[in-house]
Amino acid sequence: MVQRRPSTPPILPGFSHVRMLGSGGFADVFLYEQNMPRRQVAVKVMLADVVTDHVRQMFQVEANVMAQLSSHPGILTVYQASVSADGRPYLVMELCSPRLGTRFRSESIPVLEVLRIGVQVASAVETAHRQGVLHRDIKPSNILLTAFGHPVLSDFGIASTLSAAHDDDTVGMSIPWSAPEVLLDETSGTVQSEVWSLGATLYSLLAGRSPFELIGGVNTPQELVGRITRARVPAIDRVDLPASLLTVLRRSLSRDPGKRQQSVLELIRDLQRVEAEMGVVATQADVTVQEWALGFGSYPDTAHNPNNSVESGAFDDADARTIVRALASPASTATAYGRRRRTAAARTAAAAHSVGNAPARAPGFSGRAGRRGAITAVAFAATALAVVALGVAATFVAVQGDNDDLPRVSNVEARVDGGTVEFSWSDPGLAPGDSYQVRVADGAETFQRTTQFSVAAPLNARVCVSVRVVREGRLGAASDEKCATGTQA
Repeated sequence: MVQRRPSTPPILPGFSHVRMLGSGGFADVFLYEQNMPRRQVAVKVMLADVVTDHVRQMFQVEANVMAQLSSHPGILTVYQASVSADGRPYLVMELCSPRLGTRFRSESIPVLEVLRIGVQVASAVETAHRQGVLHRDIKPSNILLTAFGHPVLSDFGIASTLSAAHDDDTVGMSIPWSAPEVLLDETSGTVQSEVWSLGATLYSLLAGRSPFELIGGVNTPQELVGRITRARVPAIDRVDLPASLLTVLRRSLSRDPGKRQQSVLELIRDLQRVEAEMGVVATQADVTVQEWALGFGSYPDTAHNPNNSVESGAFDDADARTIVRALASPASTATAYGRRRRTAAARTAAAAHSVGNAPARAPGFSGRAGRRGAITAVAFAATALAVVALGVAATFVAVQGDNDDLPRVSNVEARVDGGTVEFSWSDPGLAPGDSYQVRVADGAETFQRTTQFSVAAPLNARVCVSVRVVREGRLGAASDEKCATGTQA
């Protein structure tokens, strides 16, 4: 393969070119020094001969998506986006190291380090999903490291909104880390395909190879696609690997999307359980929320947690409760959980597809200058407006409509404890892989496998919930709505 010559670095006002960092099929990445404030940054510049209206549009999409999400400590920071004097679009980003993308092939990364990276990167992906954005190219080389060793997710160049995709869209993909349904063109991306890619990425960091790559064997794209779509996930040859972690990864890499973790948050919980099993404090999951905190465990009221981030600890199933904060003026949220299959026999939900044909990412360094602490809440307005503008219904993890063959929760009870209402119910007969969808009356929802759910309810605030069983992407009949009122100011 003939290597192209690097492009000429553009003259950018306020920046001084230092050297080239890396190149790709559609862009080059250069090291620049910003004059004020003085710092080194990575600048990603589109190649002049590939800049079309469509490429320019996709580059703008990447800039906007990363700018909206980069307040998250696990997402690459974009400082600036513009067009150079010679017409090439560029992004100015925090300078980070790409070493992780090659390190896993040359050394054995400690299990606890992989778990930490997994929770932190998954938190970034879950946050993107709650903003209605799919990344669609999660892989080791798209995880960069800040100067402080914090992993950040980069390259949202082929990202799409969960609500604004179309059946005829086409996308780029990285075969070893792409879900079977994506490779078979059954979908261009869903929440469950992102779970698969995250599982494949963590597997790679632990095994030193992608999940279906044969060391010393034939690993052509055709061979890889065949194994990914048919073969069983192989074991990882490491004596320090807990069996429970391999079980978590195999579930995330299930060929059937309905048998995987049904959200990235559920995968985070599974990884935290492995950390607890190994005797360490679970890695904090930084997940953006509105005025309600959705997560694993019993969380403090946001009045005592002003940063409004999901704090995670070492939990077991008995303590797996979720607290949400009741809204005084509830508004419907365009929730980002989606699942879509395009085969004739598949059950269909709302589409969650690509905006298609984004520019390839340039390898090498990219940027993010420091890491913030716990993040503040971010608005969901962009997702909601996109749904309204396009006339597309919000998508959920399960197929719309009831399924009479699924068990129904019939005895939801409520116990008021001052400013907290704890709802509970009896197991109606869940099968392995089943979960509950708990919906609060304002439209907020969560998916969990435990039979307790707590809501922070101020004095005289009335909260109501209903519960359904979720099985392989299908929703069972809803329970009767149960309501209670908070008794503590």
